[in-house]
Amino acid sequence: MFEFLTLFLVFYIWHALGICIGYHRLLSHRTFVTSKFMEYLLVLPGYLAFEGSPIWWSVIHRAHHRHVDTELDPHSPRFGLFHAHIGWTMDKTYRSHIDPHTQAKDLTNDPIYKFLEQGGDWSKAHALNFGIGFGFRGILWALFGWQVALASLLAGLAVLQIPLMLNVFCHMTHLGYKNYSTEDDSVNVWWVGILACGEGWHNNHHASPGSAQSGMKPFEFDLAWQVIKLLRALNLVRNVNVIPHERLVARFGEPGNPKPVEELVAEPVLSQTDAQAQAKSESVRIRRKSLVASNSK
Repeated sequence: MFEFLTLFLVFYIWHALGICIGYHRLLSHRTFVTSKFMEYLLVLPGYLAFEGSPIWWSVIHRAHHRHVDTELDPHSPRFGLFHAHIGWTMDKTYRSHIDPHTQAKDLTNDPIYKFLEQGGDWSKAHALNFGIGFGFRGILWALFGWQVALASLLAGLAVLQIPLMLNVFCHMTHLGYKNYSTEDDSVNVWWVGILACGEGWHNNHHASPGSAQSGMKPFEFDLAWQVIKLLRALNLVRNVNVIPHERLVARFGEPGNPKPVEELVAEPVLSQTDAQAQAKSESVRIRRKSLVASNSK
């Protein structure tokens, strides 16, 4: 049993770092630069944790940041907990305001990612992902036995829950705390931070999505950041972007002392339904900004 639990933990960390570093901090936000071969190595354990097409994952996450906690947000818990957790994954393709070819040109030209994307058909891409994921466990079974395969499978399925639960719990303000007065609902949730290898410091991340470091305070342990620092020391990654705590406080202010934040908005063409949602989202954004401005006086 001890050996099985050790295998599970090793696979869990490997798959989790594939999401945190490969899918999230590298592909979605480009917080550092590396070779294409190293990029594939970092993304692979995330894909084998049933995370879906790297293009799909990254584009949806970029849309989440662009439209955070509005009706255009792909998975805000403001519009239903089931939808925020898993309901949004059941769509068949992208909504009209989310276009990978304009919002992820850095990914759509990659032949491997393009193949895994299956032409933007979510059902086909998910089926391919699960087929490859189970095939990988079949290879492990043939080479090392069923215990290794089972430990990997259970770890992958457990890690699959990381972004799904984060989408919900880290946008429920009563479950966590803020270091920065961002306009959205993002909060830091300590136990998600531990389980998600540093991704649970979500308010920090929304204040600085382009930063490779999410844990900002000494007690906010960020395993993914520690691994990125190691990779930098080994010259396997470069141009690592980090935004200091003091700069974030100067930009956003702290809870109880917020500062108004300017936004750059460049939206694609929307369908009539999404255009109506966009108008409502803009109205919400303006009201939030006015409230923050009045509170700072």
